[in-house]
Amino acid sequence: MLPFHQVAADDFAAVNQQIIDQLHSDVPLVENIGYYLVEAGGKRLRPLLVLLCSRAAGYAGNAHITLAAIIEFIHTATLLHDDVVDTSDMRRGRLTANAQWGNAPAVLVGDFLYSRAFQMMVALKDMDIMSILSDTTNTIAEGEVQQLVNAGDPAVSEANYLSVIHKKTGALFEAACETAAVLAGCSADERESLKLYGRHLGSAFQLVDDALDYRGNPEELGKNVGDDLAEGKPTLPLIYAMANGTEEQAALVKEAIEQKNSEKLTEIVAAIESCGALDYTFERANKEVELALEKLEFLPNGEHKAALRQLAEFSVARTK
Repeated sequence: MLPFHQVAADDFAAVNQQIIDQLHSDVPLVENIGYYLVEAGGKRLRPLLVLLCSRAAGYAGNAHITLAAIIEFIHTATLLHDDVVDTSDMRRGRLTANAQWGNAPAVLVGDFLYSRAFQMMVALKDMDIMSILSDTTNTIAEGEVQQLVNAGDPAVSEANYLSVIHKKTGALFEAACETAAVLAGCSADERESLKLYGRHLGSAFQLVDDALDYRGNPEELGKNVGDDLAEGKPTLPLIYAMANGTEEQAALVKEAIEQKNSEKLTEIVAAIESCGALDYTFERANKEVELALEKLEFLPNGEHKAALRQLAEFSVARTK
C-alpha cells in the first residue's frame, strides 16, 4: 500500500465494503462481473481523492464513503464501455470483462453501475453533488465520442488531444475533488481550488499514461505496450513526433495512425524517443502537477494535505 493510501486506510476499507454491498443484484451475472472488477484492484485514485480532499477540508461525517463509492462506480462503468469500444482484451494484467463474458454483458453491467451510482447519488440528497456528477458523466461520454472520431486521424492537434484527456480523465478527477469540497462545506474559492487540483492531476495522470504506452513495461502496465497505436489514437507523443521529428519519422507515425497498425512499433518508439516526444510529454505532466500543488495552499497542514501532495507527485513518478 502506498503512503497516501495508508492515510485513508480505514475510510478505504469502508468504501470497499460499500462497493460490495451496492453490487447486490438478483441477476447473478451482474454480481459475477461486478466482483471480478472489484477483485482486479487498481489504484482507486478517484475514490481516494474524495476521501483525502474531504478530510483535508475538515469534513467529519461519513457521507464521503458513499460519495467515493459513487465515483468508483462511474469510473468502472466507463472502463467497461471503453474496453468494448477499443476491443481491449487486457486490463490490470488480466482479461477484460468483455474478453471474459462478451461485449453485451460488459455494456449492460456498465449500464447497471451507472444507474446504481445515480441511485446512491439520490440517497445523498445534495443537488450540488448531483449536478456536478450528472454533468461529469455527460462530459466523459462526450470525450469518448470525441476520441472515437479522432481515431485514425493524424491531423488531430495538441489542443484537441488535451480537450479529450480533460473530458475522459480529468473531468472525473475534478468531480471527485469538487464534490468532496461540497461535502466539507468549502467556500466558493476553496471549492474552485480543489476542483482545479483535480483537473490538473487528472491531466498529469493521463499524459503519463500516454507516455508509458511507449516506454512502459507490459508486465507492470497490465496491458500491451503500443495498444494506443493499434487503435489509431493520436496521443501527445505521436502528435509531437509528427510536428518535430524528421520527415521520415513524421511519415512513419502518420501512416501507423491512419492504418491503426502497430507492426512498426519498434521503429516508432525509437522515433518518438529520439525526437524528444516522450520527454516533452513528461514535462507537460510535471507542469500539470506543479499547477495542481499550487491549488492546495489554502488547506491546513496535516496528513491529508501531505497525502494529496504525495499523490500528485506519484502521478508522474510511477511506472504503471
